[in-house]
Amino acid sequence: MKPAQARGESDPALLAASAVGVIAAATLAGAWFFQLVLDILPCPLCLEQRYAYYLAVPLAALVAIAAAKRAPRAVLIGGLLLLALAALGNAGLGAYHAGVEWGFWPGPTDCTGPVGNLGSAGSLLSRLDSVKVIRCDEVQFRFLGVSLAGYNVLISLLMAAIAALGTARTAKAL
Repeated sequence: MKPAQARGESDPALLAASAVGVIAAATLAGAWFFQLVLDILPCPLCLEQRYAYYLAVPLAALVAIAAAKRAPRAVLIGGLLLLALAALGNAGLGAYHAGVEWGFWPGPTDCTGPVGNLGSAGSLLSRLDSVKVIRCDEVQFRFLGVSLAGYNVLISLLMAAIAALGTARTAKAL
C-alpha cells in the first residue's frame, strides 16, 4: 500500500474525475430542468454548449473507473487532460455566447439578427405558428445579472481547473 493511501488520502485522478462527472451531470440536469420545467427553451448556441457536458459525464466515469482499477498513470492523465480541454473549449464557447448576448460581437446568422423572408402574406400566420426561433442574442434568464451562458463559462472553468489539478497531482503521485 502506498504511504498516501495508508494515511487515508484518496487518488487524485479518482477525485478529480468524480468531481467533474458530478458537476457535468448536475449542470445537464439543471439545463434540462430549465428547458422542460421552466420552459426556458435553449437557443442553438445553448444546445452546442451541452456537447461538452455530454462528453464529460461518460468520460469522467471512465477515468474514475480506470483510477479505481489502478490504470496506468498515462491513461489517467490523458483522460483528465481531455476533460480539461473539453471544459476549456466549452468555456470559450460560453464566453462567445455571452458576448453575443451583451452585443459585443455578432452571433451566428441562424439565431441572431433580423428575421429573413417569411414568404407570402397569405401563409405568414401558418409559418409563424410552425417556426419557433430561439434567438442567441436575447437573454431569456438572468440570475444576479449573469445569463445561463455566463454561468456555463464559470462552471466550465471550474471543471477545467479541477481536471487540471487532478492531472498535476496524478503526475506527481508515485
